[in-house]
Amino acid sequence: MNTREDKLQAFGRLLDIMDELREQCPWDKKQTMDSLRHLTIEETYELCDAILENDLEEVKKELGDILLHMVFYAKIGSEKKAFDIADVLNGICEKLIFRHPHIYGDVKVQDEEEVKRNWEKLKLKEKGEKSSVLEGVPTSLPALVKAVRMQDKVRGVGFDWADKKDVWNKVKEELAEFEAEVEVMDKEKMEAEYGDLLFSLVNFSRHIDINPEDALERTNKKFRARFQGMEQMIHADDKKLSDMNLSQMDVYWEKVKNQLEG
Repeated sequence: MNTREDKLQAFGRLLDIMDELREQCPWDKKQTMDSLRHLTIEETYELCDAILENDLEEVKKELGDILLHMVFYAKIGSEKKAFDIADVLNGICEKLIFRHPHIYGDVKVQDEEEVKRNWEKLKLKEKGEKSSVLEGVPTSLPALVKAVRMQDKVRGVGFDWADKKDVWNKVKEELAEFEAEVEVMDKEKMEAEYGDLLFSLVNFSRHIDINPEDALERTNKKFRARFQGMEQMIHADDKKLSDMNLSQMDVYWEKVKNQLEG
């Protein structure tokens, strides 16, 4: 593995390259924080894909892309005389030290949960006691991720079920309320109850240590593999998907399912 000196030298090399590109490359010279934003989001999702695939070589590449974006934003910040990369790094260092008093201070903690509770309380202290616990959850997050983050935030200040059985009972309660609205087919109320049901399922997933975003994405990947495998098998038999009914497709679906799980 690389030495600390190697790591610092590599980071310095990236900073030098960024300076050169910003001065000399027509594309890099044109970029702004706004123009980079959607690219950063795309790179983050690519990193997430690599992590889910457990492809460490790809994780390494995607981390490089994201690090480039961080350096790029800092370079633009320095051009605006607002901040530079040292300000960014020192800022996160100070934040980590402040939020880990059990490491850099004399606070004693029993476990991970106490660390999380302290973290949220310290965040409130930083921002002022009148600020909302949910202030740090971006409104632009995808709804499923946002639900997880909001529940994590309020859990950090003690607003959470103590027993996962109570959480599961809440899921069943929400399911019954959703089913009741389905019976009368009130679209607006069905949507509201469906949202409550999803939110309660997300809550339960936290209590059994499952990330619902990861779980759903793995199911998405599984479905894609099975459906595309079914399509290939149908085409290999010189048949058309559009000419088949559900029962006929189900035969192929089960064949592919058995193949992939065998």
